[in-house]
Amino acid sequence: MIDTVDFVQAAMLILIGFIAGGINTFAGGGSNLSLPALMMVGLPADVANATNRVAVFMQSLTATRGYHAHGKLDGHATKDMFLPMVLGGLVGALIASYLQVDILKPLLLATMICVSFWVVLKSDDSADSNSTPLSCFSNKWGFFATFMAGFYGGFVQAGVGFVLIAVFVGVLNHDLLKANVLKIVATLIFTSIALIVFIFRDQIAWMAGIYLAIGSILGAMISVRFSVNIQPKTLKIMVLLMTIVASLAALFL
Repeated sequence: MIDTVDFVQAAMLILIGFIAGGINTFAGGGSNLSLPALMMVGLPADVANATNRVAVFMQSLTATRGYHAHGKLDGHATKDMFLPMVLGGLVGALIASYLQVDILKPLLLATMICVSFWVVLKSDDSADSNSTPLSCFSNKWGFFATFMAGFYGGFVQAGVGFVLIAVFVGVLNHDLLKANVLKIVATLIFTSIALIVFIFRDQIAWMAGIYLAIGSILGAMISVRFSVNIQPKTLKIMVLLMTIVASLAALFL
């Protein structure tokens, strides 16, 4: 395994990590930039997929602490989704540690495109605020959707933010602002499980992961400060823009 990077590669990883950390905090799709960057420094796809989790874990931890400090975390909703996210992340990470992740690229693109349409066509903000959030245990579909979001995140990570937003808003009836925060916490949960699996399997290139994580932490910190007071309509626009950027990145990189 290649686990050395030169100065130029380190600078590139920090910069890409900064951009990816900011994108993931706002919406998702940052891994469509960080995964190709890791492969550009010589990592094979499976090692890049595992190494990327170091940065995702650190940016998610940073963003979660930031949202908690601003009183934006919903403890009840976090506890509610914990079990299916852990189970899904564990199964997805175990499969990913033995299989290549490239087979999910068409699914990734289709997911992001569907979420783009959802952002554009979604009902107005007043309807969002009047909806009643559901527990993922309220019906089998809610648990299955939450489990599969965790599975997808544990397996490939790239674009999982869009999947999580779709589940939290479309299935569990959370408003977009709350869903965006829950997305970060969910990512922290299943990434923690995935990281343990990949460490046990010795599939992480630590130097590349640390440089990427440095940039990701900075990107997440800045994004949290901007997003805590963001308006729902502005967030919708941001999600739409991020889906377009992420879709193009997944298609061409």
